[in-house]
Amino acid sequence: MFLTGFADEAAPDLATQIKATKELGWNAISARSIDGKNIHELTDKQFDKAAGKLEDADIKVVEFGSLIGNWGKKITSDFALTLGEIERAIPRMKRLGTRLIRIMSYAQEPWGEDQHEEERFKRLRAIQQAFADAGLVAAHENCMNYGGFSAKHSLRLVEEVPGLKLIFDTGNPVFQRDRSKSEPYPWQDALGFYNDIKEHVVHIHVKDARYPELGENEPRYTMPGEGDAHLREVLRDLKARRYNGGISIEPHVATVFHVEDGEEPDWKQCFRSYVEYGGRLEDLLDEMAWEPEPA
Repeated sequence: MFLTGFADEAAPDLATQIKATKELGWNAISARSIDGKNIHELTDKQFDKAAGKLEDADIKVVEFGSLIGNWGKKITSDFALTLGEIERAIPRMKRLGTRLIRIMSYAQEPWGEDQHEEERFKRLRAIQQAFADAGLVAAHENCMNYGGFSAKHSLRLVEEVPGLKLIFDTGNPVFQRDRSKSEPYPWQDALGFYNDIKEHVVHIHVKDARYPELGENEPRYTMPGEGDAHLREVLRDLKARRYNGGISIEPHVATVFHVEDGEEPDWKQCFRSYVEYGGRLEDLLDEMAWEPEPA
């Protein structure tokens, strides 16, 4: 097991992302965005510059946090957009020695409306096959997408898309309704979700949060182990199963991705909270005598 993180939550620029990673004593990041652009959306010149900085700092990129099929894309969108993202991602993953790419299953349609299941499965088969043909691993995250509706929906993807692996985000169930249940749809149970899908999980994202207050939809993000994500139980089970993959922090405790339009995040706060979050995760692992290895 090794530790990594979405360092764009610490800072927008790569130099400071590397600084936060080094301050934690880690040697890996989960690459998502640099200066506001996803890593597969950078120009070739920008990417070459970033790759050089990572190599000079001896920082590995263990995961591409791609935009492929994410919650910002409807299943009715032009599939050519996805194919372009794949085409740009593969050579960049190979350049950086990155084997794993995070994908999703397109935005959730309002419940009760057509979810276009067959089109989702068709697209994900093509996505998975493209990366498999390149010797890479596409892994689906349970976010605000079809697979995030419930553990049963994630397992349906695994059934319909041979070779697809899963990333489990510990905090995402805390703000999503379980659409495999009857109305009124209850909030998902993170531990139950994990237990249902864990045979297929190859990577972990760590968030923690408290369930939304009555009448609200947004959770209250917390430090790891302080929310409703059953993080200790998940980590203990991973240790018992001799999990040897990555555990990536995605704190959300500072205002990075959830600020109001036009607001600028307090990046000093983001840096401090990111480093503190990583340290708190290490404390939880110390509690259970689980020592991370370098990536």
